[in-house]
Parts: sequence; structure tokens; C-alpha cells
Amino acid sequence: MEPNDRPETDPDAREAARYRHESLAAGLMTLPNLFFRSVLTLTLLYGLLTLALITLVEFDYLTPGSALVIGVVLAVLQFTLGPWVMDLMLHFLYAMRWVRPEELPEHLRSFVARVCEKHQMRFPDFGIIDDGAPQAFTYGHHPGNARVVISRGLMEILAPEELEAVVAHELGHARNWDMALMTVANLVPLLLYYIYEATRPRENNKNGRGTAVAVGAYVLYIISQYIVLWFSRTREFHADRFAGEETGNPNALSRALIKIAYGLAARGTKPDDAPEAEAGAEKPRKRNYVGAGAWGALNIADSRTSVTLVMNSGGTTEASRGVELERVKSAMQWDLWNPWAGWFELHSTHPLTAKRLLALSDQASAMGQEPLVTFDRKKPESYWDEFLIDVAVLLLPLVGILSGPVIYFGVGLMAGTWLPELLLLSVALFGLGLVVRTLLAYRGKIFPHLSVAALLGHVKVSPVRPVPATVTGTIIGKGVPGLVFSEDFVLRDGTGILFLDYRQPLAIWDFLFGLLRAGNYQGKEVRVTGWFRREPVPYLEIYKLEVLDGSRSTQTCYTYYAALFSSVLIAVLGFLGLAFFSNFRLF
Repeated sequence: MEPNDRPETDPDAREAARYRHESLAAGLMTLPNLFFRSVLTLTLLYGLLTLALITLVEFDYLTPGSALVIGVVLAVLQFTLGPWVMDLMLHFLYAMRWVRPEELPEHLRSFVARVCEKHQMRFPDFGIIDDGAPQAFTYGHHPGNARVVISRGLMEILAPEELEAVVAHELGHARNWDMALMTVANLVPLLLYYIYEATRPRENNKNGRGTAVAVGAYVLYIISQYIVLWFSRTREFHADRFAGEETGNPNALSRALIKIAYGLAARGTKPDDAPEAEAGAEKPRKRNYVGAGAWGALNIADSRTSVTLVMNSGGTTEASRGVELERVKSAMQWDLWNPWAGWFELHSTHPLTAKRLLALSDQASAMGQEPLVTFDRKKPESYWDEFLIDVAVLLLPLVGILSGPVIYFGVGLMAGTWLPELLLLSVALFGLGLVVRTLLAYRGKIFPHLSVAALLGHVKVSPVRPVPATVTGTIIGKGVPGLVFSEDFVLRDGTGILFLDYRQPLAIWDFLFGLLRAGNYQGKEVRVTGWFRREPVPYLEIYKLEVLDGSRSTQTCYTYYAALFSSVLIAVLGFLGLAFFSNFRLF
């Protein structure tokens, strides 16, 4: 266990936690006004788009009428056809079927009907993805034709009140018109990129004015993307609050988020072959089951972070709940302490899970309830040094490329070095940088056997700083729930569930494996060796995948070997070419 994994038990920490709880209970934290932020965001986005279109008109690239037609046509097509395209994709590419309200669990049907009646909404269409991985999202044009899609795994993992909270979150998106507003907002970056493509210099049309317009459009395109992401994260907080209000229990959504976006502790239901509970013991509650753009923005969690750890649903003692919550805090540490978390959140449609949990705890306190999670740990050290080292490692190949020109202008002119030699030196140094980065990104020759919960407690982990590990568990679903050609997996052990990244050197290998063989591993007990990373999704990059009963051949991923071989080859060829040209010049 890392030092930062130990819970804070000193009196100062307990006093700080008590003070925080009392402060939270004093009043509900104010979220940004949703209407104001919506108007502000859309005004800013379309202001950028208008600026780009005006520039095109001023430089005679477009007539005013053409600019208007482009904007209107694309907006109408995006808004009108988007949900229907999603319907077709889900039908043909995912194991999804539409269900009647009567086929939903009774408690869920009654809850949805009550919320819809209260807010004068139509009962949404429900789709069920037949996959063991948890997933939930909504899409559509407006509250009147919203579709809510949930997976079989979500209903199996969540307790009834938690499932209602997740669906309430999705209904909150519909109630707040997030589907329409996110579609309209996402249109702006699309149009700005279209403007960039239309104006960037071509072989037969190179002029300074056109280049300036293209560069300006591309800059506005980048800015607009970050505005859209910020807008989406704001709306996620409001959907969470809607769920807390409608269920009257913000902690239910907190528990669901812990299961979906983190995951912690034991299974919530007793296996069929498990011994009966002792007399008088509380039995697990029986549950009833049924046999990207707007999608990515309206998932219950970021689609890249939708699977990890499972928290016990019920039947636990107060002591065991305390242990699980300490594990939750360990998982939250990465979100709140590691600088990589802020970088990934900046590029995500969803806030970091830890921030959502804190906001829900604030709402629970304001409603007079004990918050599920109060993060009372003190950061033991700064993690910026590891972050800067990681960034330096990522930039090593670029540094190698730039070293050639530096040597050329600094030394080469005086030494009479030829330009081809220095270009080859850049190639060689680029390859050397790749070699070092590959070795560091796949460090570790020993893969200790760890649980999912233990892996999530690591703070010093990133895309280039892995934790070598071996995990044993059951494959319960595909990485993208229901997708017929998804090559990735979701594994469940005694402490949680974890995303497994199957990655081969060529993408076609991934596709064929997902289409033809991945389905054969569903429900199998496996031992997986690989490298645990977070970006921000916690996942294990597969090195070896072994089925314990021997019914399937062991799968080995060769990405590490391919990356190391190709980087060494580039470096060797660069240095050999440099030596050849140097000898040629001498003779």
C-alpha cells in the first residue's frame, strides 16, 4: 500500500472533515445558472462562427447567401438526422433491442412515469444492450422523443434506487434540452473546421491571404471545441442535481457513479452456487431483469471512463462500508491530486468523477442527509515532478527531431557537415527518443498479482507511468458494451470491474479479433497480465490473456515488441545512414 493510501485518522483530519460537513450542510452549493450559461455558450460559439463566415465573405470566398445556406443546411441535417442515424447504429452494430415500458422492472417504470408526469414529458423509449458491462446514455431531438439506453450489466450491478438515480440523470438531460443544445453547440466546431478545409492553401491556390484565413478558422475551431467541452461538463452537474432532487437521495447516484466510473468492493448479489446465508442475516435484494457526438456528451459517465470498480449494493455492516469508502477515497485521490487528471478533464465531456461525488455530497448535506463520501485526506506530496517527467518522456522523440537542426546551426556549419548527415542525425535521435519512451512506458518485468481495488489506489500512474500487474477475474462484457466488433473487455474480480485494452500493432488485427473471437471469451475466468494506466479511465493494457480452464488459447499482444522493434530500427537506420554519408564525404 502506498503511503497516500492510508486513511487520515489524526484529530486534525477528523476535525477538518467535521467542519467540512457542517459547512456543506449550511447551504447547497450554487451551480452556474443553466439558462444563462447555455445562452452565453451558444452566443460565444456562434459568435466565433459568424466571425469566420464574415471573414470569408469579406475575402470573397463566399457570398453572404452561401454562408447563410451552409450554416442552416448543416444545422438542420445534424439535428434532424442524428437520432435516426443513432437508431440504425444501435440496431445493426450493437446487441440492443427496444423494450416496452411493461418490460422494464416495475420500480423503474413507476419512477420514470412519475418523473415524466411531474415535468410533463413523454415516457421515453427504452433500449436494452445485452452486455454485462454497465452503460447508460440518452439521445434524441427534444424531451418529447428522448431515447434512454441502458445495458443489462447496469441493471445487474445497481440496486433499484441506484438504477433509478442513473435513469433520472438521463431524464435530466432530456428535461434540460441537453440533446438539442449539445447538437447545436457541436455544430459550430464542425462548421469552423469545414471553413478551414475550404480555405487552406492548395497546390493550385497559394496566397498569403488565404493562409491567414485558414489559420484563423483553425484557431477558432480549437477554441470552440474547448467551449463545447466546458459547456458539456456544466450540464453534467445539472443532470446530477436533477437526479438528486427527483430521487430525494443524492447518495444513490453517488453509489452508482462509484460502481460505473470507479467501482469498488464485493458483488451485490449472491452467486447461485454460494451457500445460504445464516438465519436472520439480511438477504440480498432480488432484482428484476430484462433479457458518439451527442452520445458521448450524454452518457452517465464519459464513454471512455464508463467501466471500472463495483461497490457493494447492500447487506453490509457499517464496518465493511467504512472499508469500502476508504477504498473510494483512494480511487478519488488520482482525480484530485494527480495533474494528469486536470489535463484529461479539460479534454473530456464529463467532469472528473471525484468532483461529481463531492457535488452530490454537497447536495445530500443541503437536504439534511449524511453525505456518502467526504474526502478528508491530506495530499502527502506534490505530484507535479512526476507529471513533468512524464511530459518530458512523451516529448523525447520530438526533442530528438529538433536536435538535428540545433547541431546543424550550432556546430555543423563550422565543421563542414552536410545537411543530409544532420537530417539523418535527427532521424537517429528521433528513434532513440522512441526507444527510451517505449522502455519507460512498458517498464517492469515482474507483474505482481493485484486486485482491481488495489490498482485504483495508485496515484503515481499515467499514460507513460504504468503499474505492471496481473489480475484474475471473469470477463463480463465488451469494452464498448454490445458493439459487435469491440476487441476490448470488461473484467470483474472480487473487488471490482476493470477495462481491459486489447491492442495489437495493426488496427486490422484488433478489428478481426473483436469481430471473430472476442465473443468467445465472455463469461470465462481469465488471468490477465499487463500494464495498468489511467488517462483518465483506469485500464489494463493487455500483455497476455489466459483462460484458466484452457478452453481458449492464450492471447499475446505484441504492441510492446512492435513499438520497441520499430523505434530501434529507426535509430539504427539513422545512425547507419549517418555513418555511410560521413564516410562517403571523406572519400
